[in-house]
Amino acid sequence: MRAPLRGLFELLLPAICAACAQAVEPGRSLCAPCDRALPRFRGEAPPLLPASVECVTATSYEGAVSDWMRRFKYPKRGFAGLDPAAQSVLRAWILEAAERTAGERPELVIPVALHARRLRARGFNPAALLAGALSRDMGLRHDPTVLIRIRDTPSQTGLDRRARRRNVEGAFRAREDLDGITRVWLVDDVVTTGSTAAAAAHALAERGVRSVTVVCAARTPLQTHEAEEPIL
Repeated sequence: MRAPLRGLFELLLPAICAACAQAVEPGRSLCAPCDRALPRFRGEAPPLLPASVECVTATSYEGAVSDWMRRFKYPKRGFAGLDPAAQSVLRAWILEAAERTAGERPELVIPVALHARRLRARGFNPAALLAGALSRDMGLRHDPTVLIRIRDTPSQTGLDRRARRRNVEGAFRAREDLDGITRVWLVDDVVTTGSTAAAAAHALAERGVRSVTVVCAARTPLQTHEAEEPIL
């Protein structure tokens, strides 16, 4: 949903829990019981992400989290796809993840890029929606054009770790005119092994970015890494 439409929904709709429809405080998407019921991620760092790259997340990609993620990433066509509940829940998760980061605030917030063909087919980039919402909520600079996906990589679904790494090697290029940017938050919706984020971070490092923090709404538990890591 575009920002003006989202703002209109937030203005007109009452402050209710997106899951159970009970009243909530303005600005909250879920009531306290529904929020506490969500699985939070407490696992290890993504195995294919360099140790120098921090990764923070809000939730574990299972149960109700995967249901919300599907509503956010795969909306129905037409007005049936206007789903402010899913938008607000994912917006809250990405903000929660960002608040867990260590160190200084970034100079720039950027999303993991989609290949142009996939973007045309889908119509939007879920990571870009989250990056834009996060930058607005925290008053940070945002640029969705920094990363370019130069290879339309196949899905990561069903690939082992080595194959995932090979699949996305060289898939990204970063713009040359980063104006001395050295600290970046790289935003994605779901991270599994970290192969995609690692490839994106490598492209940024080649342009002089020294600090990359991956901020994601959900992490797939490694024991279920065969589940889809959105690589669109």
